[in-house]
Amino acid sequence: MRVFIIGVSGTVGRLLVGHLLDRGDDVVGLVRREEQRAAFSALGVTVHVGQLADLTADSLAPMLSRTDVLVYAAGSNGVSRQAAAAVDGQGVVTALEAAGLAGVNRFTLVSVLPEARRAQHLGEDVEFYFAVKKLVDVTVSASDLDWLILRPSQLVDRAGTGGIALGPAQPDDEVPREDVAATLAELLHEPRVRRRILEVTQGLTTVARAVADLL
Repeated sequence: MRVFIIGVSGTVGRLLVGHLLDRGDDVVGLVRREEQRAAFSALGVTVHVGQLADLTADSLAPMLSRTDVLVYAAGSNGVSRQAAAAVDGQGVVTALEAAGLAGVNRFTLVSVLPEARRAQHLGEDVEFYFAVKKLVDVTVSASDLDWLILRPSQLVDRAGTGGIALGPAQPDDEVPREDVAATLAELLHEPRVRRRILEVTQGLTTVARAVADLL
């Protein structure tokens, strides 16, 4: 399977690369700087260089040649309204349109659990970020593609446990990025799970079992 990852240089993106390569997949990605190319080439990952904010659907579509599934794992994490609008908003719309132009039928979006971090009262910019995320989820879910939206709870960098809770609705909690990446890889290899919004957090069910239970 050929997987194109937007956000391949982010933490979840890099972890996802490892899982996919272990499965024998062909991984392609988009990076922002030329100097990032060598590190990914050493892993066997082909990358295209470009600023997401500068790309149009027409310029992104040729990069998606022979892609089986497009994964959008880039995110601003609410650092500013400008970043949220560009990366979490327009970037997703551009990628969705490019997938249509390139004939890529499967589109997977890494979003956010709506309640994640909200109790921390992080300010208006972060609330704007969540609003953008919600609107983009609506846009993706209204598309004609075989879309999938994964909403993780609050992401943490501790080692993954291999245990998750996965379903249409999950409580606000924490989840290691490693377990999110493992869940993404498992979902990408189960194309029967399609046109669904799924929420994931830490839990006691193995990733493989949690995905299988969706069927």
